[in-house]
Amino acid sequence: MPRLLRTYLLSGLVMLAIDAVWLTLTAEALYRPRIGHLMREDGFLLAPAIAFYLLYLLGILVLAQWPARCWQGALWRGAVFGLCAYGTYDLTNQATLRDWPVMVTLVDLAWGTMLTATVAAVGFAIGRMRGDG
Repeated sequence: MPRLLRTYLLSGLVMLAIDAVWLTLTAEALYRPRIGHLMREDGFLLAPAIAFYLLYLLGILVLAQWPARCWQGALWRGAVFGLCAYGTYDLTNQATLRDWPVMVTLVDLAWGTMLTATVAAVGFAIGRMRGDG
């Protein structure tokens, strides 16, 4: 399997595992009390969630992992990408939605930065350790 595809898939597994724990621990405590009135009552829609992960992982691969020469390079590039991506979502919501809480924006910015940095670095390191590059 080509290294880029392997890195993409391994990064996806890392991201799903970490994000699943985060959402399980925080959805009820952080999101539901603050934006529950905006959330779907029947849970999330699977197709857009899958599309998000596939697209976001492509961004991590192309913008953070591919240009990096070491895991530290992937880490800081991932942090910048995560801050920008989560910032785009949360700050747009902050600007346009009447009831979007500042606390959700701040926590999401920190989470997106940390999650993306971690996925970029770990995926990069695993992809390199197991492969041809």
